[in-house]
Amino acid sequence: MIKQRKNSNQPENLISRRNFLCSIAASAATFAIGTYCAKGDTNDAPKTSGIDFPLIDFHVHLEKEMTLEKAVQLSNKLGVKFGIAEHGGFRQIVDGDDTLKRYIESLEGHPFYKGMQAEGLDWMKCFSKDAVAQLDYVLSDALTFPEKDGRLIRLWTPKVKIEDKQDFMDRYVDFNVLVISSEPIDIIANPTFLPLSIADEYDTLWTEERMKKIIEAAVKHDVAIEINSRYNIPSSAFIRMAKSAGVKFSFGSNYHGENIGRLDYCLKIAKECGLTQKDMFMPKPYGMKPIQKRTFDS
Repeated sequence: MIKQRKNSNQPENLISRRNFLCSIAASAATFAIGTYCAKGDTNDAPKTSGIDFPLIDFHVHLEKEMTLEKAVQLSNKLGVKFGIAEHGGFRQIVDGDDTLKRYIESLEGHPFYKGMQAEGLDWMKCFSKDAVAQLDYVLSDALTFPEKDGRLIRLWTPKVKIEDKQDFMDRYVDFNVLVISSEPIDIIANPTFLPLSIADEYDTLWTEERMKKIIEAAVKHDVAIEINSRYNIPSSAFIRMAKSAGVKFSFGSNYHGENIGRLDYCLKIAKECGLTQKDMFMPKPYGMKPIQKRTFDS
């Protein structure tokens, strides 16, 4: 059974996604996985990783204590290239072409992929297509969940309670499909995450039918599925099903501070499920970005 990491018990209405994730960054020993140079793209994986593709953490957030310079040092130390994903959309740090341009410029000269974690189904309305296309990739997730009464529930906060589990799961799967199908994204992050109150029922609630719906949407819209080392998701059953369907995968730590680049679960499950380089996501070239190729309401 999948064990998602437990979170702190702060009141939900006082916690933003960024502040919450930052506040629970647990201390942990870093792991040595080889000498992959983060300063360039290479097909050489770390010699001790047991995989045939370079290690890339596409879900990295930088905070005050983790500067770009420190991130470069940590990337080289771990042998993991980083993709920096700043939050973007209405009322986010990156909220328009000007702030997006400044964000991209701030990463110039550093050996990182330039990404954005899109917030809200309407984030595209904040930007021109060409501005978004300057990014290497965009990821999003389904963790800000709309309830029946219109309230947005932050599923990652610990006090979320689910009264009707089956009804929630059906609506949650539909919302995941909506995110994948309506947003021009490269990666769906935190896939199959469950609120803490029902996380112990992961294997029961994530039925084959529910997994299949999300996988089919990812295949149809050419969206990669993140393997997340913070929450140890998705399960091997999900990954094997997605691999058979032709889905691409990305690695993501979704950590802040010193724990960025920690890909323990990603490595473990990739070996277990037999993932190889052909199964892994890489950013698309300019002209082939989802924001350029897919149709959506603007």
